[in-house]
Amino acid sequence: MRWQADILVAGEAGGTVLRLDAPISFWGGIDPSTATVTLAGHPQRGESIAGTILVIPRLIGSSSSSAVMLELCYEGLAPKALILGGRDAILPVGVVVARQMGWPGIPVLLLPDPPFQTGNRLSIDRYGMIANR
Repeated sequence: MRWQADILVAGEAGGTVLRLDAPISFWGGIDPSTATVTLAGHPQRGESIAGTILVIPRLIGSSSSSAVMLELCYEGLAPKALILGGRDAILPVGVVVARQMGWPGIPVLLLPDPPFQTGNRLSIDRYGMIANR
């Protein structure tokens, strides 16, 4: 199957999905030095987001989340891509700033009600097309 997503930050990626089953703020919810979910009571607590296609159906806003994303990009611990279920200006800002600094950036896509589950393997092209691998 294939899905056309809206591009928030362009790029290509492929990999395995980690779907966050509860809302999260990267500020206080993700450890930027390990890329581990640290939010108490979160279903994915203890899991690493590094190197995943991270699917986040709902976010809890925090303007500091962009700083956490920037640190993850700098440290090489960022996900391979973000697929967001709702529009967000904060996380993409961290990715854009990382690219401006010359650090690796990642694609960020918007797809309402993303159907992807942890363990799915996906590819993302530069036009925002998501496909099963």
